Amino acid sequence: MSPELKMKAIAARILRYFFQGLLILAPIGITAFTIYWAFMTVDNLLPTSLLPENTLVYKYLHYKGVGFVLVLLLIIMVGYLSSSFIVGRLFDMFDRLMERTPFIKYIYSSVKDVFDAFVGEKKKFDHPVLVQLYGLDVWEMGFITQTDVSYLGLEGYMAVYVPHAYAITGKVFMVPKERVKPLENISAGEAMKFAVSGGVTSLDHHTK
Repeated sequence: MSPELKMKAIAARILRYFFQGLLILAPIGITAFTIYWAFMTVDNLLPTSLLPENTLVYKYLHYKGVGFVLVLLLIIMVGYLSSSFIVGRLFDMFDRLMERTPFIKYIYSSVKDVFDAFVGEKKKFDHPVLVQLYGLDVWEMGFITQTDVSYLGLEGYMAVYVPHAYAITGKVFMVPKERVKPLENISAGEAMKFAVSGGVTSLDHHTK
């Protein structure tokens, strides 16, 4: 083999090793960065600049992780208090006040509905389906968000949310019920992962 061919073979092998390493390290690095970003964001939520510098609280809040733990404890405490009757009624009053305040109600209700859809008692993205949008032989992965939209003047239709691949966005379509096929043997998490990954990940048909 000539020196030129040997150099090309070595270069090809190095390039192959590079991409193999990238396939291994990229998911690890992105996951680690995301966790680090979330940790630092939560850890810095508490306004330490408003505290007197000579206090014990100010001193300990400058240690990494203390703010993160305090925010988690605060969230858990609010959740615990909201489960009691009296405090729960106070939270309900505050909730109604926010939903009736001009301008604020649009932001507040939108954020609240999104969180309710994912982690609330009224989860919306827990009914994965296949839906026909662009043709009888073309199916898309989606989630039923409203089983009846007759109040929009669409009898026999339902609302289906279709997530975009490699994004956190999606679109809502009003689709005739006969064009929606429920996925009974696939969990909502697996269906979302399949849709967001562009169909790259495999589906476990026994996850439900």
